[in-house]
Amino acid sequence: MTPTLRILRPDDWHLHLRDGAHMAAVLPFTVQRFARAVVMPNLEPPLTTTAALGEYRARILAAVPAGLRFEPLMTLYLTDRTSAQEIRRARASGFVVGAKLYPAGATTHSDAGVTSVEHIWPALEAMADTGMVLQVHGEVTETAVDVFDREQEFIERVLSRIIERVPGLRVVFEHITTREAVQFVRAARAGVAATVTPQHLLLNRNAIFAGGIRPHLYCLPVLKREHDRTALVEAVTSDDSRFFLGTDSAPHAVQAKETSCGCAGIFSAHAALELYAEAFEQAGRLDRLQAFASERGPDFYALPRNTATLTLRREPWTVPQRYPFGLDEIVPMRGGAQVNWRLDHA
Repeated sequence: MTPTLRILRPDDWHLHLRDGAHMAAVLPFTVQRFARAVVMPNLEPPLTTTAALGEYRARILAAVPAGLRFEPLMTLYLTDRTSAQEIRRARASGFVVGAKLYPAGATTHSDAGVTSVEHIWPALEAMADTGMVLQVHGEVTETAVDVFDREQEFIERVLSRIIERVPGLRVVFEHITTREAVQFVRAARAGVAATVTPQHLLLNRNAIFAGGIRPHLYCLPVLKREHDRTALVEAVTSDDSRFFLGTDSAPHAVQAKETSCGCAGIFSAHAALELYAEAFEQAGRLDRLQAFASERGPDFYALPRNTATLTLRREPWTVPQRYPFGLDEIVPMRGGAQVNWRLDHA
């Protein structure tokens, strides 16, 4: 008999959907697996107002395949000029759950991000007052700082200050990648949590250079050392409720990745839950997948857990080399190779 795993329907607490035809191409993968997702606002132009987020949310809902249900949870793009009034307006909307801190220049479409935390204290205070979550891309951007050390430097220079100065603020340290980040979250005050991606649980930085440069495994924060990967696995498969699922699935057209200056981002939405199941199975902790994928995120965001369930079957399948992406194509994580778990559509 084929082994199966039945869990409460999960949510994705960090997702990139893009827009237009690109969004329509990738959204079905997420909708098949997740009931809700926190959708990132780093479009061009970035979504810096509640009104813009409302329009984007409507486009997402219009693209949900017929017969399926999905709730996009929206995130405001913080800039140096984000006002406390805009924070309150976003929170009052009922569909904005957080605001995203992108250090300017840290990743894709982050040029309009925050240049210094000194500019956003009023916005952060308003977030604490209204119960809005701060979602953080945790890297410094100075060229003098080694790319593998930028997360740790951000903890020391920025994140620790935010957590201390605004004690009522709930903070999600997104897509953490290092042993130091795990240790920081575990030692932090209440109201601090972290998301972890499938690629950072399954791969270390050697994967980027296996047999040559692998541009489709380049993401930010970049993959780290093996001891960092094992620390992440230990954290997510433990009983610690501070760590939960956020894929950071980030689709880019093939030509945007396979170029002299390729974009950062790994597309994993096509098999996200299945890849997490692999990581938990390798750790011998499949029994903890539901807590990580379906329970801790809603609890942190003060939202109800989903009541519906889905089933995974341990049945290997080969991921297509490419998927359509509007008029373009994308190369998915594990493209052309095998995934050991399959979503049961029965």
